[in-house]
Amino acid sequence: MVRVLGRSEFKLMTNINKLLQAAAGVSTVTNYQLQSWGYNPDGALGLGNTTAYSSPKNVGSAEPWTKIRASRQAGAAKSSVAALKDGELYVWGDNASGQLGLGNTTSYSSPKQVGSLTDWADVDISGYHCLAVKTDGTLWAWGSGTNGSLGLNNTSNYSSPKQVGSLTNWSKVAAGQKNDNSSAAIKTDGTLWTWGKNSAGELGHENTTSYSSPKQVGSLTNWAQVTMSAVQTGAVKTDGTLWTWGSGGFGATGHGSGTSYSSPKQVGSLTNWSQISASGYWTAAVKTDYTLWTWGRGGRGRLGLGNTTSYYSPKQVGSLTNWKEISTGSTHCVAVKTDGTLWAWGDGSDGKLGLGNTTHFSSPKQIGSLTSWKQGVASDESSLAFYEP
Repeated sequence: MVRVLGRSEFKLMTNINKLLQAAAGVSTVTNYQLQSWGYNPDGALGLGNTTAYSSPKNVGSAEPWTKIRASRQAGAAKSSVAALKDGELYVWGDNASGQLGLGNTTSYSSPKQVGSLTDWADVDISGYHCLAVKTDGTLWAWGSGTNGSLGLNNTSNYSSPKQVGSLTNWSKVAAGQKNDNSSAAIKTDGTLWTWGKNSAGELGHENTTSYSSPKQVGSLTNWAQVTMSAVQTGAVKTDGTLWTWGSGGFGATGHGSGTSYSSPKQVGSLTNWSQISASGYWTAAVKTDYTLWTWGRGGRGRLGLGNTTSYYSPKQVGSLTNWKEISTGSTHCVAVKTDGTLWAWGDGSDGKLGLGNTTHFSSPKQIGSLTSWKQGVASDESSLAFYEP
């Protein structure tokens, strides 16, 4: 009989293995170069200034980055960034609501560490609030508490991390974008929970009531990934099915019409979806066969379909089968392929496509020639990505 290690035991064994490898002269750290580009009014590019750039620029030196997240606050042209580095949490950019978690409302144009802890495991940030999970499974929130978005059973703002409840089985988080102030999280048991603003039914509770503390969506225990925009929510289950709900404007939910839904509704009947990213009134998703699909509002070419048409159901972007990861901004998209190349399309204003110009492109364009990109993120008016030098 095989005994499954508990969370604390697994963490202890991992640390022991790292120490043994280090003693044997085996490197356990991979450094990645973080780059950014686009509009930069609040220092969201992390370059120590507020200058806009139309091609990638290095953010500091190579570091062991593991994850980056950026707000997708359409219209206000402000961005906040959160990034994980070997268990440490770093933030920069707009901080008007205390969403950087630094104990103040000062904006910063270069990365600043949140406290000194090294046990942060997942994070997401909106234009107004931030959510994070630690390695011990606890859930934390800070920033604007409007509509109960922090899950702390109130509507207060906090400029430093506050624990949400006392449970230790949280796994993944998603922060709603723009002024939606909604939140979602998945537990280790596969249950899905949402709270905050619910004007379009985006919380999935069969109503449009806002909640100031986490509320379970249905009773299922097979949720694997969740994404939130300003108006809709999307999720993938462990069985590979795709589900969306909230506003159907411009076909954002992919159900073939502009109808809004206040509870999860399956998109088609396929069981090979792997990742979804929603922003504003449009959505992108990747299947297990590495094909890329988009739908919703098509203005400025953000769907990557070679036009500016809006589509109410998923449409495949080209015919390639090597798309690995996608990230949607308010009007553009950034994606990484399985060959390590980085691609962008949509609104090129302020150089946020990283192509050295401000041109709009309605089909994917490669950024540079590197083949070692690991992750890319699209914000509202800027982009970030890191690669292995």
